[in-house]
Amino acid sequence: QKVKDSMRVLLPVLLNKSHDSCDKIRAILLYIFSTNGTTQENLDKLIQNVQIESDSDMIRNWKYLDVPVISSFVAQQHKYLRRNRSSEETFQLSRWTPVIKDVMEDAIENKLDSKDWPYCSRCPPTWNGSGAV
Repeated sequence: QKVKDSMRVLLPVLLNKSHDSCDKIRAILLYIFSTNGTTQENLDKLIQNVQIESDSDMIRNWKYLDVPVISSFVAQQHKYLRRNRSSEETFQLSRWTPVIKDVMEDAIENKLDSKDWPYCSRCPPTWNGSGAV
């Protein structure tokens, strides 16, 4: 069952004195993962209210692993758009199609955005798709 208001569920856990600071950090990270990041103000308030200022780097350093700790409108704007694959034939054990399949198909069809993919070279205009370039 999907949680509708995750902050309402999170706050009693964070304010409980019997929980260890590592458990509180884990709960904050689960909240951040589930919401694809949070605002800087919200993160600062959480860290201050839970009183884990000394361990706040454990949360903030996840950005070095490309986890969107601080969400912004710009970061959400560059999310790769998925293709609709509902009509494709799937294997019995397949549950989902990875994003890399969409990216590779767009690379083959020469549809990748040069801003997001600057190192993917454009195919020459005389290329007919019959061989490697």
